[in-house]
Amino acid sequence: MTTVLDTIIDGVRLDLAARRARTSLADLERVVGSAAPAKDAFAALSAPGLALIAEVKRASPSKGALATIADPAALAAEYAAGGASAISVLTEERRFGGSLADLDAVRARVDVPVLRKDFMVEPYQLWEARAHGADLILLIVAALDDRTLGDLLRLTGELGMTALVEVHDEVETQRAVDAGAAVVGVNARNLKTLEIHPETFSRLVPLIPPGIVRVAESGIRGPEDAAAYAGQGADAILVGEALVTGADPVEAARAMIVAGRQGADHD
Repeated sequence: MTTVLDTIIDGVRLDLAARRARTSLADLERVVGSAAPAKDAFAALSAPGLALIAEVKRASPSKGALATIADPAALAAEYAAGGASAISVLTEERRFGGSLADLDAVRARVDVPVLRKDFMVEPYQLWEARAHGADLILLIVAALDDRTLGDLLRLTGELGMTALVEVHDEVETQRAVDAGAAVVGVNARNLKTLEIHPETFSRLVPLIPPGIVRVAESGIRGPEDAAAYAGQGADAILVGEALVTGADPVEAARAMIVAGRQGADHD
């Protein structure tokens, strides 16, 4: 049966082929060779307190259009002013309305680490991410076999970036740990059905060894959820919808971080 994830990746591969026809791998390698080193995203996400990865997100497959973001760099700057440890930028075009231009704009504006949030399936995309200033990339275990996951994880390290390795169940969590992931994101959203299961993080976090950064993803609606995840052992949360649909991104980001610190204290 074809899943939502399968359909998204089919589109990603088509768009990737078009970009590859315009820009060769050799061209990307030249840009990366003269670029400033990637920022230390692992350090940013493992600092004391609950780290916030705040997302520049126009749309999603589950909700459709979320927000008209005329100036992604300005939004990212507000997130950073609110204390976000990293900025996530959707670059997938078909379902999320993102672009590499958004990534370029955000990178030029903020000093915190930037995540290229996309469906990474080939090495070319990692070179592309680094060429456009990304410090973090997303690897979704459900979309990759073990060999590809390992290869992409190694290349991420060679390029000086950090991988957010996303999991949804026990088998994927073990695969991520076995592959050597330093940052594991537990997504409460089932990418095959798009349903959210809030208990997913608490169920999987015991399987993630100490020393690995644990990120809670999806369904985080406000400070109470941030506090709850911090109390369950999250080192960081990734939040998109609740921030882009709110009235004050600076205050919304700050409130989640403060609540997360308090939640961790009461663990």
